[in-house]
Amino acid sequence: METKIRWGIVGPGKIARKFISDLQLVEDAEVAAVASRSLKKAQDFADEYAIENVFGSYGELFASDTVDVVYIATPHRFHKELTLQALESGKHVLCEKPLGVSKPEVQEMVDAAQRNKVFLMEALWSRFNPSIQKVKQLVDTGEIGDLTHINADFGFYALDRDEESRVLNLDLASGSLLDIGIYPIFLAYLFLGKPKEIFAASNFHPNGTELQTSMIFQYPQAQAVLYSGFTSRTRTEAELSGSQGEIFLPSRWHEADGYTLLKDGVSETFEHPLKGIGFYYEILEVHQCLRAKKVESDLWTHQNSLDVAELLDTVREKCGIRFPFEG
Repeated sequence: METKIRWGIVGPGKIARKFISDLQLVEDAEVAAVASRSLKKAQDFADEYAIENVFGSYGELFASDTVDVVYIATPHRFHKELTLQALESGKHVLCEKPLGVSKPEVQEMVDAAQRNKVFLMEALWSRFNPSIQKVKQLVDTGEIGDLTHINADFGFYALDRDEESRVLNLDLASGSLLDIGIYPIFLAYLFLGKPKEIFAASNFHPNGTELQTSMIFQYPQAQAVLYSGFTSRTRTEAELSGSQGEIFLPSRWHEADGYTLLKDGVSETFEHPLKGIGFYYEILEVHQCLRAKKVESDLWTHQNSLDVAELLDTVREKCGIRFPFEG
């Protein structure tokens, strides 16, 4: 691999712009190519960020020798297909969350990465957030005693969006659960693992898109109360309560720049300012893994992605969340 790691952008939309803003902060990263189904859209994006190689189809980028790793930032529906193409072409992949629409999709992607001996990671950037990493360390070392309760939400208003938009179009795997519900689910899983039982209920848009979902994850000695929704803006905070203290992640907790520890009647706030928007840390992880010739991250493994996909599948089954392309 060359001195700089060459990135290709697959799907030059809003999230890709945020990602590139942080990619430019990483010294050994180079944005080498961009691909879109629309050559004009790809060219406009390339002009904006001075990207040398421009492709009017995803396949052309995957077949080229212009990049080492691709960042897939398309709607969920296309994650599996594009990731498989990239992996079979020998390209390393960082794919936006959720990695797949269902666990079987994620399994296909993981199998392809391992078969082709190329790196694959779900872009669950919160796992690499410095505040969340520190809180994980505190909980694991017993700073707040036995963890017995997690409360986490994520909601924003999206009912003013066009029904053809990513968040409301069923053909694009729309709904709050896969888009933002994955964050509270991730938090419960990170700290408590897979629950023994899940309770969940959803409300739906007239077109069938899931708009809000409440969940209770039941553990032998703990509960996680989780929520995602497009019907209103919520506080988007997280609380972890233990037998000897509490930890609060402020709004918006999935991109937190600090946390508050409440213990023995004393409240103390710790700051962990982010470099860039926060994607910076997952990019560093990808680079470290590529240079070590790994096919997966130790911090967010293939099994972690499979487990979260299984939890999402379970919630969807309980709530009756389905997409037309699933048959």
